Amino acid sequence: MRVVFLSLFLFAVSFTTAQNKPRTPPPITPRQIAAGLKKMSQPEVQKTLHDQVVRLFGRQNLTLGRAAAKIEATTVAWAIIDPKPARVVQQDGSLIGEMTALGDEGLQVLVTEMPNFTETGYRVESEGMPHLAGTVRVEHFDYTADSLPQKNVPQGKLEKFVWKTSAVFPGTVRDVTVYLPAGFQPGEETCLMVWQDGSRHVDPNGAIRVSVVFDNLIHKKEMPRTVGVFIDPGRMTKQRPGAKAANRGFEYDSVGDAYSRFLINEILPEVEKRYQTKFRPQPEAWAIAGGSSGGICSFTVAWERPDKFRKVLSWVGSFVDLKGGHVYPSLIRLTERKPIRIYLLDGENDIDNKFGNWPLANKQMAAALKYMNYDFRIDWTQCFHGSKGMAPNLPEALRWLWHDVK
Repeated sequence: MRVVFLSLFLFAVSFTTAQNKPRTPPPITPRQIAAGLKKMSQPEVQKTLHDQVVRLFGRQNLTLGRAAAKIEATTVAWAIIDPKPARVVQQDGSLIGEMTALGDEGLQVLVTEMPNFTETGYRVESEGMPHLAGTVRVEHFDYTADSLPQKNVPQGKLEKFVWKTSAVFPGTVRDVTVYLPAGFQPGEETCLMVWQDGSRHVDPNGAIRVSVVFDNLIHKKEMPRTVGVFIDPGRMTKQRPGAKAANRGFEYDSVGDAYSRFLINEILPEVEKRYQTKFRPQPEAWAIAGGSSGGICSFTVAWERPDKFRKVLSWVGSFVDLKGGHVYPSLIRLTERKPIRIYLLDGENDIDNKFGNWPLANKQMAAALKYMNYDFRIDWTQCFHGSKGMAPNLPEALRWLWHDVK
């Protein structure tokens, strides 16, 4: 009895200590560093700023010249520990800025605004000797209110399971996250939207924030009540946890019906069984989305199975020669029009490499869809490859995609 009492006492003490332990403040941001540099005349500000910069970049990284630039919107910060005055220059040697000493141990910082939608190679050097080199990519878009949590808007529920018994892609394992709209009732008939690279897109704190956008648009009745199925690409069972999904390119970039069979025969029945979902039978109520290789994958599913999926959302889609997807513009022109609606988004700073030119490929897709009189839309931005360009456009893209379904 004494042992039990002592255990409970120790647990209570540790729990109280954990509850009372002050939270670690978030790291300082480049813009906060810039504001602090304007108050350097105050010794207490300089000391605090010094410590926060060291914490942000890491003392070892600063000392060894491994502290990569930090970016916040269009504000970029560099830092180094070196006894000699340092500066940051572009690859061609032109000056970006002289660094400012912060404290007496050689810590130096530079914070400056860089033009949006630019990629700049840089060196940090002192007395002509380079200590650190890298590239900063500045790409900033502002979110609209629909991508931010709103008061009085109920939140949907996120459920998660692991799928590791695929017959279509044997030897793979993947996470699947399911979004159930607020107030979801088992057996309720809803629309369906499948997302590739699912975990990072459904994350309410990620770039795309699909779950937040779903909450807001469903609440305002600007899209129908929809269950979201967010599927990660397959990791091989021998891969270590957290490793990059080795099967992603094969699953997403390959043409043909493999991925549609994987969805229709494996994942969606599992979702229906686990969460008692009931998807509306009309193909107009089924949508699929993804970026990059996930974008061409989404188009392939609808192309192969328009009897199931009639809506496609693709951004920076990889309609290039990775695994034959470059044929789609020609196929679209040579094939009887299919009853699918397609939303495309790309940007002038997207990839150009040996596999093709992503902006050109998406323009060719749009031209072919227009020629065949498809129901499609393409939004053109200055985005690089990734999800930053799609994020602020997602609410409007979903409104457009779902405007015919109530």
